[in-house]
Amino acid sequence: MSKQGFKLNYAGIGQLMKSSGMQSMLEEKASEVQGRAGPGYKKDIYVGKTRANAMVYASTYEAKKDNKKNNTLLKAVR
Repeated sequence: MSKQGFKLNYAGIGQLMKSSGMQSMLEEKASEVQGRAGPGYKKDIYVGKTRANAMVYASTYEAKKDNKKNNTLLKAVR
C-alpha cells in the first residue's frame, strides 16, 4: 500500500477566500439572513486581510431592542 498525500496551495486558498465568487455567495447568504431578520437590519460585505467577510447587524434602535429581547439575528441565521 502506497502513501498518498497532497499539499495545500495556501496562496491559492487565499485567493479563493477573497474571490468575487466567494463575495457573491456571502452577499446571497447575508441577504437571506437580513430578509429573515426584518426591517432595521443591514448587511455589510468586506474583504479582510485573509478572507471575505459578511455581517448582518441591527442598525436602528428598535432593531437593537428587538434583537436583545428575541435573539432575532441568531434565529435568522438558523
